[in-house]
Amino acid sequence: MSEGLIERRQTRAVRVGEVFIGGDSPILVQTMANEKTYDVPKVVSQIVNLKRAGAELVRVTVETMRDAKALPGIRQGLNDLGVGVPLSADIHHRGTGLALEAVKWVDKVRVNPGLLAFGDGRTETKDEYTPLEIEQRHEENKKALEPIIKSCKERGVAMRIGVNHGSLSNMMMVRFGDTPLGMVESALEYIKLCEELDFKDIIVSLKASRVSVMQGANRLMVKRMDQESMDYPLHLGLTEAGNGQEGRVKSVAALGPLLQEGIGDTIRVSLTENPINELSVCFDLLQALGIRKEKAEIIGCPSCGRTKINLEPHLNELKKRAAHLKDLTLSGMGCVVNGPGESADSDYGFIGLGEGKVAITRGAEQVLAGVNEDQAVESIIELIKADGRWVDPPKDVV
Repeated sequence: MSEGLIERRQTRAVRVGEVFIGGDSPILVQTMANEKTYDVPKVVSQIVNLKRAGAELVRVTVETMRDAKALPGIRQGLNDLGVGVPLSADIHHRGTGLALEAVKWVDKVRVNPGLLAFGDGRTETKDEYTPLEIEQRHEENKKALEPIIKSCKERGVAMRIGVNHGSLSNMMMVRFGDTPLGMVESALEYIKLCEELDFKDIIVSLKASRVSVMQGANRLMVKRMDQESMDYPLHLGLTEAGNGQEGRVKSVAALGPLLQEGIGDTIRVSLTENPINELSVCFDLLQALGIRKEKAEIIGCPSCGRTKINLEPHLNELKKRAAHLKDLTLSGMGCVVNGPGESADSDYGFIGLGEGKVAITRGAEQVLAGVNEDQAVESIIELIKADGRWVDPPKDVV
């Protein structure tokens, strides 16, 4: 629950290493290493940096057995450095053997129902399937999953059933179309396979590169799970969002409305950039929606012709020096027109008075007036300290 504004869909809590996805746990922020998995030193170094930047789960791709055989070295390298972060292995083609090896070393394994080893892939060209063929395929998929699920159960490893719009199986497309419905039915088939094998440590994702498809699939998934009395947590993401501002805007446009509807238990913003850049977008999105608060809320007016001070550098300094005070809301206002009313919503702030002067506020109270604008941030910090609400910033540790 987020400050009484958003009521999250109730889901089961699925343990992934030392964290939980779903239940009453905060929405978990994850990302994915993009170094070659078999290059252990590079992967370990990248995961350390991702953890330091806030990653709460890191995924690695396991495309070949060479990748799978590198996982114990990655795990040991992280252990040697005292870095505790849950690891998830992404399995796609030729998946059964890779998954069985990966499960030995990771906390979660991802399988893709639409790709060849776990489904019929997009390589088939049939345009019709009989009920008998559908049942036979179901049993084939169950047979492929059974040893993986057995190993997951023995080792306490969770599974993500990860459906991508771009890799729906031919059978699903023939039966339900290349649509959100096809994505949902693909996920439901594998959920039911897991349930038949008495396994429920499942997270589900339905991803697409188009906002409308991704949102439609997830909303339909929730509806269908409700009908089936299922409560599995959802992993939200817009795959192949791109980079720069476009990638960020598309991702926020896709994830934001679903999160506001209470849908989603873990998120990733997938950017064609260094994955470390994904994390701040995730945390800023969750903070903007009032779902998680990981830093001070900074309010700043956009500035206009009424602005009486050089606002931007002072606001930047306030962020730099006080962003770690996550229990506080801080503000910087450029003029006395909207400044007093807007800053009243913050715990502490400054308001431009003109001629290089500012007022320092505590809530709606004006505590100081006529302060030189270059001393605005220092004056706020001194006031916070005098009120006993200052804490030193945390050391940069993993």
